[in-house]
Amino acid sequence: MPANLPPQYFEAEKRYRLAKSFPEKMEALDDMLAIMPKHKGTDKLRADLRRRLAKLSEEAEKKHALGRRGGIYPIRKEGAGQVVLVGLPNVGKSQLVSAITKAALDVADYPFTTQVPTPGMMMLENIQIQLVDMPPITDSAARPWLSVMLRSADVLLLVVDLADNPAPQLETVIAELEGLRVGPPGRQPREEAATPLMQKRCLIVGNKNDLGDSGRSYRALEAQYGGEFPMVSISAKEGTGLEELRSEIYRTLDIIRVYTKAPGGKADLAEPVVLRKGSTVEDLAGSIHKDFRYQLKYAQIWGSGKYDGQRVKRGHHLEDGDVIELHL
Repeated sequence: MPANLPPQYFEAEKRYRLAKSFPEKMEALDDMLAIMPKHKGTDKLRADLRRRLAKLSEEAEKKHALGRRGGIYPIRKEGAGQVVLVGLPNVGKSQLVSAITKAALDVADYPFTTQVPTPGMMMLENIQIQLVDMPPITDSAARPWLSVMLRSADVLLLVVDLADNPAPQLETVIAELEGLRVGPPGRQPREEAATPLMQKRCLIVGNKNDLGDSGRSYRALEAQYGGEFPMVSISAKEGTGLEELRSEIYRTLDIIRVYTKAPGGKADLAEPVVLRKGSTVEDLAGSIHKDFRYQLKYAQIWGSGKYDGQRVKRGHHLEDGDVIELHL
């Protein structure tokens, strides 16, 4: 089957060949992947582009030791998902990451306190989720590598200050994201011939709900954007709303936790396997070991089956909390 690649793909490919820096190369590869139609004719090309992107990411990480402002600051993904915080100066991103992950971050009431991406791990029951504090999206010095971080993230937390007219803040953040060729699902670039946006799940976080008329501001923001985005109102300083935020992050990541057990044994409920929602028994087997995908004969399931211990085929779709016994 021919690839039938559109003209925009070849424009991105040209940018990749001419690119001199890691961010430029990675951004061009991301654009090629976003533009490329998904069918069997592009499977091999898609896999090759992903290999090139992974190799560039590894090379960029080696450069991290240089530690130059405006250089490459890759953050290795850890845990069940990577969530990147996006916002304007002084909306409380650092305080939020510090409050919910216990990471030691610089928190101050002046702008541009955060100059490089800084990760922290958020506990949610028996899994950890990585949150990454970022410089303000308007920080021009961060722009050479910012899009790389945004594109690699699983979810973007769009943080706004509820005490300071949040709707225009959010409009600015979304416009800045689109300028970096990133956008929420369903959004398209304003120019018809422009490169498609790299679509990312987004969650709006209204911070500082302990101040002023923040309640009314949040309700107005919810009326305007609640139909498009999931939203949470919190106070990172007071610690209110953080449990709801943890749960909403988990839902927005669109993942499930399943557990495995050996025949005749008990399930290890302390160490779940994290999979994308919609994953099958075959996907679970392949995530444990690539050969298991092909060796799998059948599985038994406790949870989403018709009855406990039901024998299911490899195509059975898993649900959160399922316990699976693989038979090879």
